[in-house]
Amino acid sequence: MLTISHFTKTYHGGKTAVDDLSLTVESGEIMGFIGHNGAGKTTTLKSVAGILDFEQGDIEIDGHDIKTDAVAAKSITAFLPDNPDLYEFMTGISYLNFIADIYNISADERTQRIKKYSDAFQLTGSLGSNISSYSHGMKQKLALISAMIRNPKLLILDEPFVGLDPQAAFTMKTYLREICDNGGAVIFSTHVLEVAEKLCDKIAIIRGGKLVEVGKTADVVGKSTLESVFLELASEGENA
Repeated sequence: MLTISHFTKTYHGGKTAVDDLSLTVESGEIMGFIGHNGAGKTTTLKSVAGILDFEQGDIEIDGHDIKTDAVAAKSITAFLPDNPDLYEFMTGISYLNFIADIYNISADERTQRIKKYSDAFQLTGSLGSNISSYSHGMKQKLALISAMIRNPKLLILDEPFVGLDPQAAFTMKTYLREICDNGGAVIFSTHVLEVAEKLCDKIAIIRGGKLVEVGKTADVVGKSTLESVFLELASEGENA
């Protein structure tokens, strides 16, 4: 579903944020993308989503190159940043209909999907209110719903658990698995290592812009914990 080949991203001033990263996420898989602050996680995810340009390498989503076939790639992708920007002058329902219009979701389908996800995230009663009146957690839920109603083949999430209450976090994890059960794929960054260890089929660990570990979660963790593996790799990086 997602293939990243020899991806390199350098910012102005010569700082290399990500260096020769190659990664694959197959249909049906949830991948956790782990790393300390500044490791290159967000840069990678934004490049996969087509938000950032990059100098070297290739990124394909379901066979569509993010550079040369951007519209096709983005039409089957949903990206949720760690701090989503929403049109706060809109009501929740007008925002969701706006997103549905962009993705050509029919009236019947959008009604069904909006009800399904807004009920699940306990936001239905607030959809008539302006987004400006929402709490941070409510905005996060609305952004999640706007991603889910698209039925994306690839869902990209940057720190998705920030601001969510335990019930909403549980609901989100359920729907991430549902996307994969329907043939899609998910990649998300998180600092909540316990969740990544329990939820993800694969784990990728990035350090200083370089991929230092990737594989099935059980293989990466072994007889230890993901936290222990991550801290050990981080310590090796500091001592290198």
